[in-house]
Amino acid sequence: MSDTIELPDAPEAAYTVFTGPAWERAVTYARLLAGPAVLRGLVGPREVARVWDRHLLNCAVVAEAIPENARIVDIGSGAGLPGIVIAIIRPDVSVTLLEPLLRRTVFLSECVQELGLRNVEVVRGRAEEFAGERAFDVATARAVAPLDRLAKWALPLLRPGGELLALKGERAAEEIEQARPQLRALDAQTAELVTVGHGKVDPPATLVRVVAGSRRSPQRKRKR
Repeated sequence: MSDTIELPDAPEAAYTVFTGPAWERAVTYARLLAGPAVLRGLVGPREVARVWDRHLLNCAVVAEAIPENARIVDIGSGAGLPGIVIAIIRPDVSVTLLEPLLRRTVFLSECVQELGLRNVEVVRGRAEEFAGERAFDVATARAVAPLDRLAKWALPLLRPGGELLALKGERAAEEIEQARPQLRALDAQTAELVTVGHGKVDPPATLVRVVAGSRRSPQRKRKR
């Protein structure tokens, strides 16, 4: 893919977060976000100036909360945030980019191929279509839905004790409280706020971490 809009210089923190082979991949992905993703309407033009701090770094620090060798599903992956970024800096994990829209899955597949990410698969579909069919260790999401709806989609995809890690903003604590009834109904063990990226992003990124209980949803038939 080409047609890259001028990319801003990477901040100092990027050189410490993306090291070794991850650096070249991060630069290539930044260019894909600043060019083809903008031209296809997946990223707003105003976001190009913030592609490093708001997008790549903010997503990269999520990896601090992910255990080794985890099987991850990135729900509503969009342009690949945070799933692709996590896969870039954590070659030990496997990432499934789950996205229902064709034009986005086409872009994601092109990114995975161009970046040479062998630890990533792209799956077109909605989370609820895979309930009870696969069991992941971690589900990630960014700007997908309020926590009550997101948990309804994510928790059935997790093994018992698996974790939903949702990137949230200032209303994160309020979302947890509003979602309490739904979380209890879904047999969630705990729900808490976690901050990551201290000294790397300012302000640190806020995650809502929800731990799945032992009850698994029955398998649903997917539409073909």
